[in-house]
Amino acid sequence: MRLQRLLTAAAMALLLLAAAVLPVAAASLKFATWNLEWLTDRPAGSPALPADVRPKRPDDIARLAAYAAALNADVIAIQEVDGAQMAAQVFPPDRYVIHMTHDRVVQRVGLVVRRGLPFTVNPDDTALAPPHSWLRSGADITLHLPNGPLRVLAVHLKTDCHFSSLRGHRPACEVLARQVSPLAAWIRARAKAGVPFVVLGDFNRWMDPRDGRPDGMWTRLEAAAPLRRATAGYASPCWGGERFIDHIIAGGAARAWMDPASLHVLVFRERGRAWKERLSDHCPVSVLFHVPG
Repeated sequence: MRLQRLLTAAAMALLLLAAAVLPVAAASLKFATWNLEWLTDRPAGSPALPADVRPKRPDDIARLAAYAAALNADVIAIQEVDGAQMAAQVFPPDRYVIHMTHDRVVQRVGLVVRRGLPFTVNPDDTALAPPHSWLRSGADITLHLPNGPLRVLAVHLKTDCHFSSLRGHRPACEVLARQVSPLAAWIRARAKAGVPFVVLGDFNRWMDPRDGRPDGMWTRLEAAAPLRRATAGYASPCWGGERFIDHIIAGGAARAWMDPASLHVLVFRERGRAWKERLSDHCPVSVLFHVPG
């Protein structure tokens, strides 16, 4: 009997030793980006809104909240949201912590983080929004994961230069080109610090090659640090099919964590132009990161 107890104890010790040397399973985090298109409750005709903007109805917001629940992401970059109170109508505060930039514009950028996932807030990346430009700053946080920090930047860049040359003379492209420099500087700083990072949001830019030529924005960003883009080589099924302008980009060690095969677009069940105007002209885009424990 004593020998049996000794053998049992030895076997348990071997099992504990084996468990100690086995690699810790990776935790999957779902990152998403979603432009909610003028998510505001300001009345139609408000001086803060363009004349053609229709504020969301309560039923519209309820539908968006249902899609947010179905999305079920851990970290969501949001764009065109009129403050944290509006965001909370889509992402309930009992499940999420909401951080918004401090810009004085209706179309603000933010990051929504699942409760229980610790993070600290970094200063807004105001270099993306020079004073009096009505552009949007970047929302910048650091997630504190078991294996170390992960820096996350949410952006919403200048529209109306989806594919034209950044070196051309179109005003929108000139503005976008000026935003690429501070964005590349942010990426370069993270790479120099050796911190894994994710940049995601509405870049308002197709980044795949066209006519055999690489995209100018993507070339400049990759020159700052090696990157991996979840949307590379894909088209979006949102509202019947389109090129991606919403992207999720990983740098540093996070490049190996990102699983491009998990790329998903949550397509709305509603159809037609009227619903597109009521809900959003962007669908949520998500991808999984398998983060070592």
